[in-house]
Amino acid sequence: MTTTDERAVPLTAPAPGAPAAEPVPPLTKERPVTLSGRDAYRDELTRLAASDDTIVCLEADLGGKGHPFQAAHPERFFNLGIAEGAMVDMAAGLAAGGHKPFVSTFAPFAALRAAESLKLTLGYLAAGVTVVAPYAGVSGAWFGTTHHCLEDLAILRSVPGVTIAAPYGDAEMRAVVREAVRSGRPHYIRTGRNATYTSLPLPESRSGSELPLVNWEFRAGPDDVCLVSVGEEGTRLALAARRAAPGTAHAHLVYLDHENLTGAATELARHHSRFVVVEEHRGQGGVAEALALLLPEARVTSVSADRSWPAHGGDHEEVMAALGLDLPAVLAAVEKA
Repeated sequence: MTTTDERAVPLTAPAPGAPAAEPVPPLTKERPVTLSGRDAYRDELTRLAASDDTIVCLEADLGGKGHPFQAAHPERFFNLGIAEGAMVDMAAGLAAGGHKPFVSTFAPFAALRAAESLKLTLGYLAAGVTVVAPYAGVSGAWFGTTHHCLEDLAILRSVPGVTIAAPYGDAEMRAVVREAVRSGRPHYIRTGRNATYTSLPLPESRSGSELPLVNWEFRAGPDDVCLVSVGEEGTRLALAARRAAPGTAHAHLVYLDHENLTGAATELARHHSRFVVVEEHRGQGGVAEALALLLPEARVTSVSADRSWPAHGGDHEEVMAALGLDLPAVLAAVEKA
C-alpha cells in the first residue's frame, strides 16, 4: 500500500449519459466544458480573483506546475509545503487583514492533521477562510489508507458556524465557491480526486449561483422510498440506483452542516417518511446519522462505508465496494426500506 503524494495527473472522462451542465464562461478557449471538482474550484477562483483583489490562494504543495491561479495572480498565490496547520493559521491572519483566503490540501490532511487549526480558525474565530479538500472519501484509492478520509464530515459538522458543502459536478462546485466569496463565512468544501460529473439541473426558479437546500432530481409519492444523495460518489450511486429502480424518489443535498441540514430535513419530511442516504463516509458522524436525529418520525437507512480499513489497493470503485458502498448495497437498502 503506497503512501506517496499524487501530483498532476490527467482528468477522467465525464460520466456517460449525464445531462448538460450549466454553461460557464471559460477561463481559456481550450478549457473543457466540464472539469473535476478540484479543477473547477481552481478555475472559478482564478476567474473571481480577476475582479476581487482580496482573494488569495494557499496550497500545501499540491498545486502542480500548471495551477491557473498561480499563473494569473502569482503575487496572491502561496505554496506552504506540507505544513497544513501553519497554512490554516496563516489564512486566519490574512482573513483578519481583510483578505478572502482559500486554502486547499487533501481532505485527510485538512480535516485530521490540521484539525486543531480548523477548529480555532473556522469555529472559534469564525474567520472567513474557505478550505477546499480534495481526496475525500477513498478517492485516493491506490494511495492507501493514509490518503483516505472517511471521517471529515463528522469532524467538521461538530464545529459550530462552519458551512459544509459537498458539490456534485462542475456547476455546483462553481456555485459553492461563488457563495463562499460572497458570504465571507467559514467554509469546508469536500470533493474527490479527478473524476468529472455533470451537475444535476437546478429548479427553474434558481440561478446558477443559488443552490437549493434540497434539489429534487425525481419526486415520487409520499409512500415511496426516497434516496438522499451526498457528494460525488453518493450522487453517482443514487443516479445509478434510479436507473435500476425508476420509481424511486431522489433528493440531492449539497450543504451538509447542521443549519442547512435542519432546513433540508423539514423539506424532506413534507414529502417522504422513508429515506436511504448514500454517502462516501463512515456511518458514524455522517449525514444519515444527522438526518435520523432531525427526522425522529421517519425511517432513515444509511448506505455508507463500514467500520473496516481498506487493506488492499484498487481503483476508487473497488475500494468503495470493499467497504460495502456500491450499487448492489444501495438497491438492497431501497428494497429493504
